[in-house]
Amino acid sequence: MDLAQQTAERRPACLARLAEGTAPFHEPRRDDCPWCGSHRLQVRVRTPDLVQGKPGHFTLARCADCAHTFQNPRLSPEGLEFYRLGSGRQDLGHRDFWRQDLCHGVGGAAAAILTRGRPSRTRQLAGVRALSRIVEPESWLDVGTGRARFPAAAKELLPYTAFDGLDGDPGLAEAVRRGRIEEAHRGRLTDLAGRLAGRYDVLSMIHYLQRRPDPRAELRAARTVLRPGGHLLIEAPDPQSRSARLLGKWWASYRQPRHPHFVPLANLCRELDELGFTVVGVDRRSPHVPSDLTTACALLLNRVLPDPDVPWHPRPPAAPLLRLRRAAWWAAIPLLALAQAADVLLAPLLTRTGFGNAYRVIARKEPEG
Repeated sequence: MDLAQQTAERRPACLARLAEGTAPFHEPRRDDCPWCGSHRLQVRVRTPDLVQGKPGHFTLARCADCAHTFQNPRLSPEGLEFYRLGSGRQDLGHRDFWRQDLCHGVGGAAAAILTRGRPSRTRQLAGVRALSRIVEPESWLDVGTGRARFPAAAKELLPYTAFDGLDGDPGLAEAVRRGRIEEAHRGRLTDLAGRLAGRYDVLSMIHYLQRRPDPRAELRAARTVLRPGGHLLIEAPDPQSRSARLLGKWWASYRQPRHPHFVPLANLCRELDELGFTVVGVDRRSPHVPSDLTTACALLLNRVLPDPDVPWHPRPPAAPLLRLRRAAWWAAIPLLALAQAADVLLAPLLTRTGFGNAYRVIARKEPEG
């Protein structure tokens, strides 16, 4: 069954869910910061769904006291389900869904240009190299692993480390079959932490915390899973990046409505200290993904030239409209290529001047007592 047929089959159910508008997709708006409890909140970003183009508008608030940035109002369980899936696509782990999500929006050759801006193998392994200078782990759990491409790459540097993966992705079994990980844990870290207590030397969260409804609970669960002396490796978008302020809603890492929390580096380090960790490494340069301009251009084009054949539109588009959109995207390829070149060439300068879009933290769990 092709995508157009899948879209047509989903249309009645999707329109029925939208009959009452998007209000049921949101929880009540809160008037205090979920991190520090302050009531001094500021609106940082208001945006529609720029990737899939689903109905609704979303707000990110910033705490004036601790700088925590969070979705307010947050999605309800019904909203999480509605905005989680793409149009007619299978359920994928987050790290793999990023490529599928954008390819659906930009299509064809333009998508190929855009997705080259994803984290390179060199950048992916930078955290592994940094950690391997501190410890040689026997066991490693990658949380939110998707199809386990990160563990597969990490094995190049740590061939004697046993890598396991944890995710809700049904493709985890395939990752085991391909030898990317040895054991798959399907589910949520907060639910499985008790069963995995004290089992791992290293736990990695690569662009994971911003997707979870309670980052603090995730950190507590990570502490449970690690052995005394074990290490936690975290990479996350940096909400204090100058790129975030400059690009606003077009900053790729915001990805509303799918990212409910953005934890500033200082907040994360303090929380780790309170949980009994010692921060042994911080990096705001090498975790940078050189794709901000490319993705901003793609999101803007996707907003101007949205996919007309989606199940939340009452009727399928005429064939000429589809051909016109496809031609417009082909015409946009030089723009995306130019943006990609700028991202790569300017990356060394950007990461030295506060425009790096991500940070990395390595922390050691200290023994109790």
